[in-house]
Amino acid sequence: QVQLVESGGGLVQAGGSLRLSCAASGRTFSTYAMGWFRQRPGKEREFVAAIRWSGGSTYYADSVKGRFTITRDNAKNTVYLQMNSMQPEDTAVYYCAARSNSGTYAYPNEYNYWGQGTQVTVSS
Repeated sequence: QVQLVESGGGLVQAGGSLRLSCAASGRTFSTYAMGWFRQRPGKEREFVAAIRWSGGSTYYADSVKGRFTITRDNAKNTVYLQMNSMQPEDTAVYYCAARSNSGTYAYPNEYNYWGQGTQVTVSS
């Protein structure tokens, strides 16, 4: 069992920055990778970024590459998402997720555990 708690969401103007955090607890030794997803009303949950827990390889959606950075702190069992140059289309509920097996990183149904989500709103 892995518990995930997101924090850091809020309101920011276009061009501004936010940093999201996701603290993991429980059976974290089984974690293979962690990722960030986002979801807008009426839309499917979409991939934002992912990072391998061992090695630190990162993956990004084309829409955020160059603006967002995913990092991890293994000692704290925490993953971060630094969001810069934010745009109104970045507005969504952001979810932290963890998976215990290898495979693809961009599909929500491949992840085992999910946080409750944190709202991010970008105003123009």
